[in-house]
Amino acid sequence: MKKIVIATKNKGKIREMQDAFAHLPIALVPLSEFGNLPDAEEDGNTFEENAKIKALFYMEETGVACLADDSGLEIEALGNAPGVHSARFAGEHATDEANNKKMLAEISKKGIASSPAAYRCVLAYADTDGTVLTSEGRCDGVIRPTARGDGGFGYDPYFYIEKNKTMAELTLSEKDAISHRGIALREMAKKLQNHKN
Repeated sequence: MKKIVIATKNKGKIREMQDAFAHLPIALVPLSEFGNLPDAEEDGNTFEENAKIKALFYMEETGVACLADDSGLEIEALGNAPGVHSARFAGEHATDEANNKKMLAEISKKGIASSPAAYRCVLAYADTDGTVLTSEGRCDGVIRPTARGDGGFGYDPYFYIEKNKTMAELTLSEKDAISHRGIALREMAKKLQNHKN
């Protein structure tokens, strides 16, 4: 069975990735199994650059094939911010609550109540043989100032999709069917199935 380390400490992402690859002869292991590793320096300008930086960095650090993602929220009214800075919109190691507070304040400054937005995700897989694979997914919606739902994480309670529901109100399987990460994971699962390990 192929062992792949997941380059994230986010439990929600780990769960989504493990579910997506459950049908493959792959053992996904979290970074925490490798002790206290340094953080990859995510200094890319795009989701793809950052995903590749993380995948290659942790593959080198662990000596094991690595799957990394970089994802975020692009809000039309904010010129596609926070984008690659989504996790640290309110500063390094910012909480979801702090990021959401800043997002709502920035939208309010524009004098609008809502804005079209998109979640984007790029996955990068780096193997010890030099193989690098990428996949991506996108989910369109609208950011509104009223939080709803207690599922999901990040900006999910403010991200409204069709049927007037937020990402935080969906079940895991409903979210997976439409989410940016779910789409990218399914595409990556196909690529890994065809990749000779």
